[in-house]
Amino acid sequence: MALTLQDVFRFAQEQDVKFIRLAFCDIFGGLKNISVMTAELPRVFENGVSFDPAMISGFPPVREDLYLHPDLDTLTILPWRPSQGRVIRMYCHIRHADGRAFAGDGRAALARATDWLKEKGYQCRIGPECEFYLFELDGEGNPTLKPQDQAGYFDVSPLDRGENVRRDICLTLEEMGIQPENSHHEHGPGQNEIDFRHGDSLTAADQLVSFRNVVKSIAARNGLYASFMPKPLAVASGSGLHINISLSKSGYNIFSGGSDQLGEEARHFIAGVLNRAAEITAVLNPLTNSYRRFGAGEAPKYIGWGRTRSRLARVPAIRGEYARLELRSPDPACNPYLAFTLLLRAGAEGLEQKLPLEEPVNIELPNDGAPPRKLPATLGEALALAVKSGFIRSCLPPELVEAYLKAKKDEWQAYLAAADKDLFERETYFAAV
Repeated sequence: MALTLQDVFRFAQEQDVKFIRLAFCDIFGGLKNISVMTAELPRVFENGVSFDPAMISGFPPVREDLYLHPDLDTLTILPWRPSQGRVIRMYCHIRHADGRAFAGDGRAALARATDWLKEKGYQCRIGPECEFYLFELDGEGNPTLKPQDQAGYFDVSPLDRGENVRRDICLTLEEMGIQPENSHHEHGPGQNEIDFRHGDSLTAADQLVSFRNVVKSIAARNGLYASFMPKPLAVASGSGLHINISLSKSGYNIFSGGSDQLGEEARHFIAGVLNRAAEITAVLNPLTNSYRRFGAGEAPKYIGWGRTRSRLARVPAIRGEYARLELRSPDPACNPYLAFTLLLRAGAEGLEQKLPLEEPVNIELPNDGAPPRKLPATLGEALALAVKSGFIRSCLPPELVEAYLKAKKDEWQAYLAAADKDLFERETYFAAV
């Protein structure tokens, strides 16, 4: 049920809410916000809150102010803030003064993609699985590259020293209405993973942005630094963002046959995603550091599908509600609104064009036939494909695409010019992602 302004006021009064954070993301997925007092909500609801878009990194150029209009249904308490004079947060639509949607609003692009699928009779649900590292701080409170522990996959305490932090994160998420499904220590030292229950695509993207904020906030409260950098340690596992997608039509999950009995619609959807995988990689894997992860451990390098965890597109041998397509190439530095938009549009294109699905590959490398297609090996290669992509420009506003590509081209050129590539990535990404 959609919340009303009266519902929000009633909730604020019952929960002693004094501040409301109006949140949105830049085109790279970075979280931004402005706080208003609860008494200002009627004005905000009617007119929005203005801000200077020129001060937001990467936003397409706009000469006049833009306005934040809260989506009341995204209301959530920030549990780590004081219990007296509490703080709630709502994600916002970004609009021009005349009410037009702003081209740089990735959230609006995802909403359009979701609505388009609904018009075709499909209901999409997405469940992210997100990995991250916990590092120690130095004596001045700055992040170091020393992992919190030396534990490995599924280890337990006392070797796993992240257990209590994950517990705090999961309980905080639960208070915010985000339902964690499981958490555990990952392969790398200090590396952790938390998965949360699937939701509609827009909710899933909102929750992923919230998740990254919660992880960093709870880590800081525990005297640690949380990093979503894809490959922070050269000799340890990279951090992935595995995106699980299920698609239902008339209440039937098209992936419900699992990998052994995929129906035609599921096959077309997967084919669409694989067909566009290379050219959308610059969005799914947005950093120069992202490409150090490909081909290492279970991170994919080739474009193909199958049942094993090293495939780009994995269809688990599971049926029913949890049957799904799992895309394993994205990393947690991406903008989830843009990433989900492109993946849904790619799968929808496969459905519309009834694209045929290649045979699954369940060995590391095919030993006969044509060589497998590879994902781009660098951000430079990924950008070259994205620049030529008419598909990306058909899915996202052209102003957003041009602003994103320009920023990433500048980033790539700076990386090429850096004498010490490792130092460039540490200084550019480690404390920012």
